[in-house]
Amino acid sequence: MVVLGNPPYSGLSVNMNEWIDNLLKNKLPVENGAQSYYEIDGQPLGEKKLWLQDDYVKFIRFGQYRIEQTGQGILAFITNHGYLDNPTFRGMRQSLMQTFDEIYLLDLHGNRNKKETCPDGSKDINVFDIQQGVSIGIFIKSGSETRRENSVYHADLYGLRKNKYEWLVENDIKTTEWTKLSPNSPYYFFVKRDESKRKEFEGFTSVENILPINVTGIVTARDNFVIDFDKNELLQRIREFKDLTVSDDQIRNKYFPKKGSPKYLAGDTRGWKLSGAREKVAKDKNWDKYLKNILYRPFDVRSIYYAEWMVDWGRPELMQHMFSDNNVGLVFMRQVALQENYTHFYVSKHIVDNRAFYSNKGIMSFAPLYLYPAEHQDDFDYEHWPRGKDGRIPNLDKGFIDELAGKIDLKFVSDGVGDLKKDFGPEDVLGYIYGIFHSPEYRRRYAEFLKIDFPRVPMPPDKDMFVEICKIGQELIKLHLLEAEILEDEKQWPRFPVKGDGVVEKGYPTYVAHADEPQKGKVYINKDQYFEGIRPDVWEFHIGGYQVCEKWLKDRRERPLSYDDINHYQKVVVALGETIRLMKEKCLFEMFEK
Repeated sequence: MVVLGNPPYSGLSVNMNEWIDNLLKNKLPVENGAQSYYEIDGQPLGEKKLWLQDDYVKFIRFGQYRIEQTGQGILAFITNHGYLDNPTFRGMRQSLMQTFDEIYLLDLHGNRNKKETCPDGSKDINVFDIQQGVSIGIFIKSGSETRRENSVYHADLYGLRKNKYEWLVENDIKTTEWTKLSPNSPYYFFVKRDESKRKEFEGFTSVENILPINVTGIVTARDNFVIDFDKNELLQRIREFKDLTVSDDQIRNKYFPKKGSPKYLAGDTRGWKLSGAREKVAKDKNWDKYLKNILYRPFDVRSIYYAEWMVDWGRPELMQHMFSDNNVGLVFMRQVALQENYTHFYVSKHIVDNRAFYSNKGIMSFAPLYLYPAEHQDDFDYEHWPRGKDGRIPNLDKGFIDELAGKIDLKFVSDGVGDLKKDFGPEDVLGYIYGIFHSPEYRRRYAEFLKIDFPRVPMPPDKDMFVEICKIGQELIKLHLLEAEILEDEKQWPRFPVKGDGVVEKGYPTYVAHADEPQKGKVYINKDQYFEGIRPDVWEFHIGGYQVCEKWLKDRRERPLSYDDINHYQKVVVALGETIRLMKEKCLFEMFEK
């Protein structure tokens, strides 16, 4: 039996039927059938969001099933290469290993979403005209009564499309230089990985357990309508939206150009209808109370009309805790697919968009530091902590706090900050975590694991190290919230010396380095106007996959920068320069020497 082909790839599959779903979940009476793709080592995956309904996954499972029925055969597909290393597919990988004796995986790369390049930095082009990288998988079941030891082999093929085609024509399994893998629990990766620090990393505590109430960012499904740079422009748009003397067709034509499924009217989706939403806004006498701030991108806070009938996934059970002026939350990510360094950490005092970070794998997570009395309470043991300011309690795991307190010999106070001589508070804990996450040595040492799992937090070796890193983290938090004192010193700001309309024109921003004095680099927003005094390392600094200085201006193309916009950008430049300085502090390296 040979199952051969190039099945379709579609994460949002319309091929939904009970038979294939049961097969994926191993609910069919399959003789000698492998485990469910939804389990790992016999236990449920425990994922919040699964991509196991992708069409290509279903076709692989179908081919696996056919060969299980015959007892021997070959499954040979060229597919999306995401299943090779995405943690969500770990049960699928283990299942395939249970069925097949030999597995050969040729990763053809070419993933534009990952910005893949060849190892030498040259261009890597997909073999198809698609953005998703692909791979060839050849799975062999011998049919022998005595099961051979499972063998998994991997190889990479990078380069230009023409060169890949030529290589594929000239080579076969025997002439390919394979690397034998040893996939193991809990991930069973089908790629080469450096796992030398894995035991060490897994000995730390996951940040999602330290801050147990966390959720992915909000999804509006209509950003262009409910989010704006200018709150007054947003309010005017909502006023027009609620004015029922204006027809639905007029609103659709102006704000919701036709796209998406042809079975819906412009702007409508399966769960949202424009006419119904307009009626709800029109009937609400307090319709303007829903205007909130949202962290949309790093250093980019915008206005949002945050009403449940205007935002598809508002995560109100968590985001409600961010409507106090005295809260702050940690932004982090479970998995990324970028080839650049891991930079996916940030803080916010506002609700957060699901794409605040750039990654083609998953979306960011957000955890508030404090939980306030609210109508919708989460699954959380509130009895651990006494109520603090405004009735709040820390969103912190007591087991972690008890262990940390014992390690540093300080008492924990459940509100605010401690004096760090005799006690410490939630904001000190957040400072320590944020400092650790900005350690270049932490990011380098655990790079392989930060790409596939939630970041984990090591215990400090002693009180002195905790205090040092805590203070660095607290400085970084103030910088990233644009609340640090140094940001008010205009002498530190880059200059914006040329008068003009301040419009960020198409093709801009562009960076021009100064040959002799790096600190005099310029960022042009049009052919005449520029910010002067921006070092190359500041210009290139990334947060969450975004190049901050470029991204902030790029999002404002064809818009004039206001006086406040210019000041904001100048402060961001200073904040990034200070971030780079703090990330070089000795204790952020010495922590991991100890």
